[in-house]
Amino acid sequence: MQITRREFIKLTGTAALAAVIAGCDWETDPDFALRLEKAREVTTICPYCSCGCGAICYVEGGKLVSVSGDPEHPINEGALCSKGASLLNLNTVYNYRSHAPELNPNRLTKVLYRAPHSTQWEERDWQWALERIAQRVKETRDATFEREAGGVAVNRTTAIAHLGSAALDNEENYLLAKLMRSLGVVNLDHQARL
Repeated sequence: MQITRREFIKLTGTAALAAVIAGCDWETDPDFALRLEKAREVTTICPYCSCGCGAICYVEGGKLVSVSGDPEHPINEGALCSKGASLLNLNTVYNYRSHAPELNPNRLTKVLYRAPHSTQWEERDWQWALERIAQRVKETRDATFEREAGGVAVNRTTAIAHLGSAALDNEENYLLAKLMRSLGVVNLDHQARL
């Protein structure tokens, strides 16, 4: 059976709509809006990128229950990008069965290390991880550092790259960029730019 491109797009759109409708939780918590009215509103700035969008965090009983864009904020006027809309998932996940926020079970809180060619993850302490990272960076930099190229002083290493994180604030990203430049790293990029 051959179908045209137009038929394929119609079929795909219909299937996506059916999946959305089938996946909707039609029995949502009727008290959710009432709970948000009782929750304390805390205004904050989204931590993901340098835009500085405003967000409203709803806190109930010391727990974050919802996050929305701040309509009074001059930068985003209530809108949040996909990263900002997922702010609640930074520390909690909403359990749709019990209609209550819980700590996110997928959030890592310990260092996990998998040795080369191993299939098992091992728990390690933070001090070991920091020392190991520093040792590997120093070894790589020392082995690949170039003082000059073509008779021009370059003082660089191209064997190390750094990808900044939009989960850090501007000051942390600034310090990381300075650190990478002081090591001679020239391959710098940032996730928010991608």
